Amino acid sequence: MITIKRTNSDDPNFQELVKLLDLELQERDGEEHLFYANLNKTNTLNYAVVAYDQDEPIGCGALRVYAEDVMEVKRMFVTLEKRGQGIASTILSALETWCKELGIKKCILETGKNQLEAIALYKKNQYKIIPNFGKYEGVENSVCFEKELYAQTS
Repeated sequence: MITIKRTNSDDPNFQELVKLLDLELQERDGEEHLFYANLNKTNTLNYAVVAYDQDEPIGCGALRVYAEDVMEVKRMFVTLEKRGQGIASTILSALETWCKELGIKKCILETGKNQLEAIALYKKNQYKIIPNFGKYEGVENSVCFEKELYAQTS
């Protein structure tokens, strides 16, 4: 059974998972990794989650305040042997629930064009591609997404 623990970026399990994420991204991004690494510092993330299978940490995700009612999804990761089981969607849903509890209306995020699994994950979870925002403007390797958390109903 997968459980989700709310925490922050000081959590040792979160930090270990982020190290694994960074190693994978360094391999995938090659020379561009340094640029992205500077944008993915985890020392100020007050909203983080760690997914566990029994007592084993197997995935993580976090939120960073972007604007008054907008959070940026950061540091999404699931260990290689646990991928393909819906865990990333569970983590993303947990982050969205936390946003709603905080009164946040929208989530945004960036991923790399080489992160095909991530792009598929976000599309599956109703995220829409948007123009690159903030420090990602003009970055050809970036794909940015958003999701309105409180959809208007007519």
